[in-house]
Amino acid sequence: MTEELKIYEEKMKKSYDNLVSELSSIRAGRANPHVLDKIKVNYYGTPTPMQQVGNISVPEARVILIQPWEKSLIKEIEKAINMSDIGINPTNDGSCVRLVFPELTEDRRKELAKQVKKTGEEAKVAIRNIRRDANDAVKKMEKNGDMTEDDVKQADTDIQKLTDKMIKEIDIAVENKSKDIMTV
Repeated sequence: MTEELKIYEEKMKKSYDNLVSELSSIRAGRANPHVLDKIKVNYYGTPTPMQQVGNISVPEARVILIQPWEKSLIKEIEKAINMSDIGINPTNDGSCVRLVFPELTEDRRKELAKQVKKTGEEAKVAIRNIRRDANDAVKKMEKNGDMTEDDVKQADTDIQKLTDKMIKEIDIAVENKSKDIMTV
């Protein structure tokens, strides 16, 4: 693949990485500290990621324990969790905050599996859009005389192979997350 087309490969990898991080924030049946990744705590007036205000651990399969570095942050952590969309009420014992994840119902599992598939489809659309941009760039280079007809055919083949590979990886990631969610 030519240097000009490497940027499209990077863009596809970024789309895939974004999908993986999105999937990790969708909770399956057990506690996963990544559900807290997008939550920001008001730390002396500054929105700060949850991981930077305390120690996050998973002492049991369905419990996340957050031990803040400063006791004064407990109320702010609870407030941030309540304002987020994870749908779990935090409890505190004065020194730490606990999140107890309830068992997922069958309906909720199916709903989450649909959400995972939708997220996967959005990632595939992003990959296909990048493929289109790469093909347009190749046509432009051919028109400008920067590429020969053989180079264009090779570039088209390389772009399609990369697209197929990335879509296959997306399918695998979606499949694994769906299995994870549907496992009781």
